Amino acid sequence: MFTNNTRLFIGTIFFLSLVLLVYLRLYEVGALALMFIVLLAWDYIRQGTLVVAAKYFHHKEYDKANQVLMEIFKPEWLSKNRRGYYEFLMGGVCLQKQDFEDAEKHYEIAAQYPLRSVNDHVAALVHVANISIRQGNYEKAAAYLQLTEKHEEKINAKMKDVINRLHQELKKHKK
Repeated sequence: MFTNNTRLFIGTIFFLSLVLLVYLRLYEVGALALMFIVLLAWDYIRQGTLVVAAKYFHHKEYDKANQVLMEIFKPEWLSKNRRGYYEFLMGGVCLQKQDFEDAEKHYEIAAQYPLRSVNDHVAALVHVANISIRQGNYEKAAAYLQLTEKHEEKINAKMKDVINRLHQELKKHKK
């Protein structure tokens, strides 16, 4: 929920409070300050800076989103729900930079984790299929499009239209 600089600032305030409280022998309140420091660190490890990055991403500020996403020390330590969203956002940032190989890799990982909605999950699969078609890997594209079929009832019309266009594109190349 915070950037790393904000976390560091808040952590420093709590640490200085802890030192002062221990000096004043207010150990119970000092334990509370220590607990807040631990919670701040735990939040960073499990949640990262995804909320801030998502805000930048949705406002189409992709460079800022990338910068905030790069602040995450170990993405594999993120909680299961956050890891998928991290990979989804990184895939989108890579796609905007036209780094299709990294985008494909991030979307493949995102599809393995639970995402915010079924549409997001299908979008990750569709992105991988689309990139695969553009790179000439039609078998992989067909496999990822087939994975979207089990969610067909739950996705919106726009996503169905995109899937249909990708199926048509595949048919052109299979002839």
